[in-house]
Amino acid sequence: MYSDKVMDHFQHPRNVGEIENASGTGTVGNAKCGDIMRIYLDIDENQIIRDVKFKTFGCGAAVATSSMATELVKGKSVQEAMQVTNKAVMEALDGLPPVKVHCSLLAEEAIHAALWDYAQKNNIQIEGLDKPKSDIGEGEEEEEY
Repeated sequence: MYSDKVMDHFQHPRNVGEIENASGTGTVGNAKCGDIMRIYLDIDENQIIRDVKFKTFGCGAAVATSSMATELVKGKSVQEAMQVTNKAVMEALDGLPPVKVHCSLLAEEAIHAALWDYAQKNNIQIEGLDKPKSDIGEGEEEEEY
């Protein structure tokens, strides 16, 4: 069962589309479920995210987490965007079913991938940012043991 916020972001997603000549673009996917998420960032000279758009191929939860993630980073600094975790995305959506938690991980990783691209293009380092993975494995947490 999905929360009202998940349903709202699925049925009325915010910030859908592309940004031409984006400051940073991040694409991540989950090979096991087939979801693919791309985030575009427009970042100004003060490292503030002026605009953010997304394109997602996936289930309703993938669309909803993409939409919410863009809302959470819009207008924020690059460093503030780094603090947007999958947990923050889930909490902002009033939760996700356990089987859909990986969608919020995709949203977090897509933001990080776009920030990584921005850092690479501008030859800068963003504190706490590691090179993103392109494939986020479902159930990855359990497989680490």
